[in-house]
Amino acid sequence: MSKIILVTGGAGFIGSNFILYFLKNHKEYSIINFDSLTYAGNLSNLSSIEDNSNYAFVKGDITNSKDVKNVFEEYNPDFVVHFAAESHVDRSILDSEVFIKTNILGTNNLLTYSREHNIQKFVHISTDEVYGSLGNEGFFTEENNISPNSPYAASKASSDLLVRAAYKTYGQNVNITRCSNNYGPYQFPEKLIPLMINNAVNDKKLPVYGDGKNVRDWIYVEDHCRAIDAVLHKGKPGEVYNIGSSNEWTNIDLIKLILKKLGKSENLITYVKDRPGHDRRYAIDSSKIREELGWKPQVEFQDGINNTVEWYLNFKKWTENIVNGEYLEYYRKQYSER
Repeated sequence: MSKIILVTGGAGFIGSNFILYFLKNHKEYSIINFDSLTYAGNLSNLSSIEDNSNYAFVKGDITNSKDVKNVFEEYNPDFVVHFAAESHVDRSILDSEVFIKTNILGTNNLLTYSREHNIQKFVHISTDEVYGSLGNEGFFTEENNISPNSPYAASKASSDLLVRAAYKTYGQNVNITRCSNNYGPYQFPEKLIPLMINNAVNDKKLPVYGDGKNVRDWIYVEDHCRAIDAVLHKGKPGEVYNIGSSNEWTNIDLIKLILKKLGKSENLITYVKDRPGHDRRYAIDSSKIREELGWKPQVEFQDGINNTVEWYLNFKKWTENIVNGEYLEYYRKQYSER
């Protein structure tokens, strides 16, 4: 009998990549994809496994206790891998309410029902943004205090603390992963890399916040999935694991690289007013997961960015349908009639 993993937010960017990776590499598991299909959820990412007997989709909202209760009772999962979150910083600055509801209340609901159903392990997918901002030197380690600077980061930090409390208070077997910026196929077009690729291809302006010298550590999404796999199988109860590729780029240098690969002029770059509370630099020390769990990134950045640019060029229709909301409308209608 296969083990069952409940994956929340599995129609999103990292969640869908994780499901595709995991089913390819672990035939002994079944996956239940639990997703509310918000604007960033796209089931077309998973069309290749729709007929896989080890996969099922359940439309539901983690903030709705009834939905969560029903999926636990119907499928009795062994593990939970929790991706579902509101994750766009700019949107959180404009309206933080949905971030508080989804990222905090939703996580609390999942922890509660995981406890009631004796889940073997709960893996909470967080972000390096909970640590705040770094200067020109240094790296985030798991021992750093969390010091979030945006409503999004604050909501994720709050959910991290709920997961920690579940371990300390109730003895639940939990892990928290905090990853650097992801890139790769199926990323929603509002995010930096797909936004710049899409705009450049269509000869639109490429908006750059401030001076463009904010630094991010980039990791290919499949390497992140491998790390979550390692944490699920080998992570020690209650531990936090940072995940990164030691691959720092300023925003402006990354954008110029994309333009070069597309054969487009840097004249498309336009500098815009910086966003409030814009963290200057993120950099991850991932030595703990490398040394304790034997994980390391496998995709070199130049290969990863080439694969990513090529994917978006080959799947222009995917981006168009996302931007126009056609996928979302189709799947919402499909599941509202069930």
